[in-house]
Order: sequence, then C-alpha cells, then structure tokens
Amino acid sequence: MKVKTSELIGAALDWAVGDIEKMHRFGSFDDVDNFWRDEDNRWFMPSTDWAQGGPIIEREEIYLNPNNGNDLWFAETTIDGPRGEFGPTPLIAAMRCYVANKLGDEIEIPDNLKQ
Repeated sequence: MKVKTSELIGAALDWAVGDIEKMHRFGSFDDVDNFWRDEDNRWFMPSTDWAQGGPIIEREEIYLNPNNGNDLWFAETTIDGPRGEFGPTPLIAAMRCYVANKLGDEIEIPDNLKQ
C-alpha cells in the first residue's frame, strides 16, 4: 500500500528506515510489529530509540528544531537536496525526514503492516 512519508509512524516508519538501512529481517509482518534486527540482534526501532536513531541523525546531518506553538518538531537535511518533515517527537520527525530524503514523498509499504 502507498503511504505519504509525512504520515509514517510506529512500525511502518521503523520498517521504512530498516529497509533503507538494510537491517536483518526477522519474522513476518503478520507476527510482530517489529521485524528488523540490528547488528547486535536488538529490535530496530529508530523512531523511538535514540541509540538507533541518533547515529542516523548525525550521519545524515539532520537538524532538529521545535516548531513553537504546535507541539511538533521539524527535521531538515540538505544532503541529497533540501528536505524537511514534521513529527510529534524529534525522532519521528528525523526518521520521516530521512525516509523522505531517500525514498520520496510517498512510499510503498507491505499491505499488512500496521499504520
């Protein structure tokens, strides 16, 4: 199913980042919400885990700014062209920005992946 990158959240957002990062697949989309494992065999959840999302933010030079007044964060990068995305947390905004920068404004995710 096609979804807007700006609407990705939870397992769908982590799936998209894991796909870009070439994480190791574990299980099926029907069994678990988290199905990527990192090099230490931990669930890959960069949209909620700073230890996993932080290095991506640094490497991709993603800048985070609170968007005063509306409880959203804005993440932007200029690598591969300027790109910015909003999110309710710094990590969600940053991972949306990363996915949008690498894959575009709409992406294809597995139909049975919870959104």
